[in-house]
Amino acid sequence: MSTATQDAITTKLERSFEAMDADQNGYVDWSDYQRLADRYLQAYKLGKDDRRARALTAFFQMYWLELMRHSGAEGDRLTKGQYVTAKRLTSIDTSRLNVAEGAGHAIFDIMDVDGDNEISKAEFARFLKDVCRISAPDAMETFSMLDTDGDGAISRQEFIRAVREHFFSNDPDAPGSLILGHI
Repeated sequence: MSTATQDAITTKLERSFEAMDADQNGYVDWSDYQRLADRYLQAYKLGKDDRRARALTAFFQMYWLELMRHSGAEGDRLTKGQYVTAKRLTSIDTSRLNVAEGAGHAIFDIMDVDGDNEISKAEFARFLKDVCRISAPDAMETFSMLDTDGDGAISRQEFIRAVREHFFSNDPDAPGSLILGHI
C-alpha cells in the first residue's frame, strides 16, 4: 500500500515497526523493546536501579504484553501488519495502559537530564543522536515543531501532546507526526 493511499497513522506505525525491528528479521519481539530500553540506559548512563530506568523498563514490559494481547498473534513476535494493528488497538484501549501518557512521561523523565521539567535543544539533540540514532541536519526542525509555544524548550505538556498526536493524529504536519521524520 502506498503512502499516498493510506492514512498518516498507519504510515507512522509502519515506520515505528521498521525502527523497532533492530535485527531486521521482519518481526518485532520483546528483545527489540529490551534493546530500545538498553539504548536509553546507555545513552543517559542510567543504572538499572535508577527510578527512571525502572519506570521505562516497566512501561515497555507492560506495553509489550498489551501489544501481544491485542495482536492476535499465536507466537511471541509480531509481523508488521500485526504490529500496526496491535499498536492501534493498544493506543485506544486504555483499560490497562494509557500508552500516550505512560510512554510520554517515562521518556520525558529520561530526556530531561537536568530535571527542570523542560527538554532543551541540547537534551533533544542527545535523544535524537544517542537513542533514535538520527543525525540528519534537519532533525532539529522537529524540536521547533514540538516547542509549540516557541519558548525555546519542550515542556512536559508539549511533549505529551506530541506523543498523543503520534498515536492519534492523521495530520501529517502535526508536531507529533514528525517524531520519526516527515511522512
